[in-house]
Amino acid sequence: MAELLPRRPLSLLALFFALTLAACGGGNNAPAAAPSGGAMPPPEVGVVKVTPGPVGLLTELPGRLEASRVAQVRARVAGIVQERLFREGADVKAGELLFRIDAAPYRAALSSAQATLARGQANLTSTTALAERYRPLVEANAVSKQEYANAIAAQKQAEAEVAGGRAAVESAQINVGYAAVTAPISGRIGRALVTEGALVGQGESTPLAVVQQINPMYINFTQSANDVLALRRAFDQGRLQRASGGGAAVRVVLDDGSEHPQAARLLFSDLSVDQATGQVTLRAEVPNPGGQLLPGLYVRVRLEQARAQNAVLLPQQAVTRGPQGDSVMVVDPDGQVAPRPVKVGGAQGGEWVVLEGLKAGDQVMVDGFQKLRPGAPVKPVPWSAAKAAAPASPAAPAASARPAVSAARS
Repeated sequence: MAELLPRRPLSLLALFFALTLAACGGGNNAPAAAPSGGAMPPPEVGVVKVTPGPVGLLTELPGRLEASRVAQVRARVAGIVQERLFREGADVKAGELLFRIDAAPYRAALSSAQATLARGQANLTSTTALAERYRPLVEANAVSKQEYANAIAAQKQAEAEVAGGRAAVESAQINVGYAAVTAPISGRIGRALVTEGALVGQGESTPLAVVQQINPMYINFTQSANDVLALRRAFDQGRLQRASGGGAAVRVVLDDGSEHPQAARLLFSDLSVDQATGQVTLRAEVPNPGGQLLPGLYVRVRLEQARAQNAVLLPQQAVTRGPQGDSVMVVDPDGQVAPRPVKVGGAQGGEWVVLEGLKAGDQVMVDGFQKLRPGAPVKPVPWSAAKAAAPASPAAPAASARPAVSAARS
């Protein structure tokens, strides 16, 4: 079989090697080209160019949601609950009828009070007429002054009885009205605390249900008193500026990490510090038109209280934090890498807010730290989060290997 193989490819291969050796041995430029071709190029490292600008300083604080208005629906008169007129968990309007209590005893009391008032009014009419009749007679000495005084006293007594009767009628009307229990505020009503047939209001005002107004909602959260004082000191020294509009922009972060679509509004900051915790209480108001937020829910409050005018946002992997301070690696125009101390103001969306230590045009190293060699230059290339997060294509190594295999075969 060996004799049947063609011998021409072997002769061509020998000729190729001979020409290669001749090319390497001849010419004046060959010795200079070999060292340059054999030198290792500087490694590429990912950098971001510093561009200072205004950056909002965000702080995340824990908080609890609270209904903006809470009203307990209670029985204000004693009686048997005859009917429940609402659906549990539904939205109700202020003044809407919720429960009906047996009002028969109170209607009877109202009728009695009205009868007493009518009797008093009749008596007042009689005594008034008698006093009016005695007035000219006492001037003519036709009746004694004592009789006239008694007539005036009877008139005044009748007027007092009429006033008392009117008050009794009004009280009876109020009790009849209390038998129809209405919603004190608009909001969402919870479960009914009593059922039909229950005796309520006997000696105390029995709770019947709870109505909560959940649009808008209140957020109660706390912040360290030291942070508040440091923030005010930075405002006074001009290092920071207040958030736009003079207030603080507030966003609500839910337990799953999502952000509530509606922005909140900071209402007030407490004037005193809790002696047990050293915290200052703050309250914000957030719209809740869809009822997504519920009272008692634990949330995180993302608060922008201040803005830094010449700050820089850097990826977190670019900053080295340690007990001696924070630093970054800066690449100079010659490709040399040197550490630079910086002052970090906090985190924001996976990035550090750098307040001091960098100037416009600095190239901060983000990727390629494992390629650094002492004294060796590097080649800075722009770094982007999207490019760094993109996974390497599994087909790329195989594609690059195929030409080498085919060349070896040829």
